[in-house]
Amino acid sequence: MSRTAIDALLEGPVVPSFTLIGYEARSRIFDWRPLDSYDLTDRTIVLTGGTSGLGYAAARQFARLGATLVIVARNPEKTDEAISALTAESSNDRITGELADLADLDQVRGASERIRDSHSKIDVLIHNAGALLPERREAPDGTEVTTQVMVAAPFLMTSLLLDPLRAAAPGRVITMSSGGMYTSGLTVAGLQMEESSYNGPQQYARAKRAQVVLNEMWAARVPSDEIVFHAMHPGWADTPGVDAGIPGFGKLMGPLLRSPDQGADTLVWLAADDSVEQTTGSFWHDRSVRSTHKVKSTARSDTPDRRETLWAWCEQHTGVKPEL
Repeated sequence: MSRTAIDALLEGPVVPSFTLIGYEARSRIFDWRPLDSYDLTDRTIVLTGGTSGLGYAAARQFARLGATLVIVARNPEKTDEAISALTAESSNDRITGELADLADLDQVRGASERIRDSHSKIDVLIHNAGALLPERREAPDGTEVTTQVMVAAPFLMTSLLLDPLRAAAPGRVITMSSGGMYTSGLTVAGLQMEESSYNGPQQYARAKRAQVVLNEMWAARVPSDEIVFHAMHPGWADTPGVDAGIPGFGKLMGPLLRSPDQGADTLVWLAADDSVEQTTGSFWHDRSVRSTHKVKSTARSDTPDRRETLWAWCEQHTGVKPEL
């Protein structure tokens, strides 16, 4: 049986693909290049949510590979602790932090402007920060927090950092999505769930679906020789966010969960490997392009009109019209 056929068999049912089984099988049959073999000393990477979970695992690898790394996070103590630990472990003194609560768009604007002022070239912008909340919460402007953090804030930050990304010729924008987005169709009217019907995992899935659609829309609007756009999902990894957002999931899956390093592998690879510059707008899992739909109902929801409505909502909500 060919390697491609084995990969397809793994991808069909969710459990083999998303768990440690898929990672172990694919890394071996495709003989993945070790991440430690890359040299990122000439690259500047901006990473949101880099103080815990998959983000911290990715930050550790970037630090080891010598990247100039800017970690965008909201908690000053955790940010300082992460930077100190990463610097000590890697001996990389080009790791800095930028404080911003992504639920507050004014803070996102401020952080983006400071990053733009201090870095004329950004090789990789990574939207990793997420929010899977058991109860509905609102941002300072009244927006549901998950939608703000994972849809509005990345749109705003990308828009404000287009110039330094273009200076990398091409820069890369990578969005950490989730396999949970397969359970949701594209909705704009229902993007923010109401209090009466709120369900944390479903709200998360709706926002993650919107992220993947926006990744494709950015790629269609920005030439790939200027910026390439990629989204990906990490499979099921053992992280604090999963434990907090889906209580009991870790115990249910047990040893089948991936480690944070394994969950972050494709994210780091997309930032490091130059082969990914040959395509844009793709959705990745385990270093391969995957379909964005597993059932017909979600594909039917993904209409051109609804896509344009989502883009218009992002522009109106953030107050920014990207210079395309």
